[in-house]
Amino acid sequence: MSRVVLHNYFRSSTSYRVRIALNLKGVDYDYIAHHLRHGEHRDPAFLAVNAQGLVPALVWTDGTVLTQSLAICEFLDEVIPQPALLPADAAGRARVRAIAQMIACEIHPVNNLRVLNALRARYGADDAGIADWFRHWVNETFAPLEAMLAASPQTGRFCHGDEPGLADICLVAQVANNARFNVDMTPYPTISRIRDACMERAAFADAAPARQPDAE
Repeated sequence: MSRVVLHNYFRSSTSYRVRIALNLKGVDYDYIAHHLRHGEHRDPAFLAVNAQGLVPALVWTDGTVLTQSLAICEFLDEVIPQPALLPADAAGRARVRAIAQMIACEIHPVNNLRVLNALRARYGADDAGIADWFRHWVNETFAPLEAMLAASPQTGRFCHGDEPGLADICLVAQVANNARFNVDMTPYPTISRIRDACMERAAFADAAPARQPDAE
């Protein structure tokens, strides 16, 4: 059996999600960095691992290559059931997946690096315009997410109950990205409270971008 290998980039929020999940599951792994701004994810050696040229990519102990952060997190939850990233009940799992997907499927796809680069290259957006774009799409989802979390009795110390899971993984990674674009978090006290509770856990704090070996 080989060691687990994580191909990632310190600032990538999707990579951040998987680092948190690996830490929560207690999985040791080898860290391989691909600098996205330098185009290292398009190197032939990495494309042989993941034809999409996207991070993260996880190489499991048997050589299986896993891609897409949510799929990787759910794989980890299936092969290492405890601590669980998803609730035991179907309705709870659906709620947690919905929160995670609000971030992973509504915010991230329009705000990832290749989209922001395209705005600059194809449409002449400057730094201010790109930051405004980023904040707009965060706020479009964070406003209803804040309302949902604040109103639901299922929200506890974390997004769902009193132990962190998949929704919290996505939330923390997104809030870290928000800081780079000066997103005002004042309207989101529940989201901020949950993020702070997560960062008290070593699994989240140790996965933070600033603590990674390729951090700049």
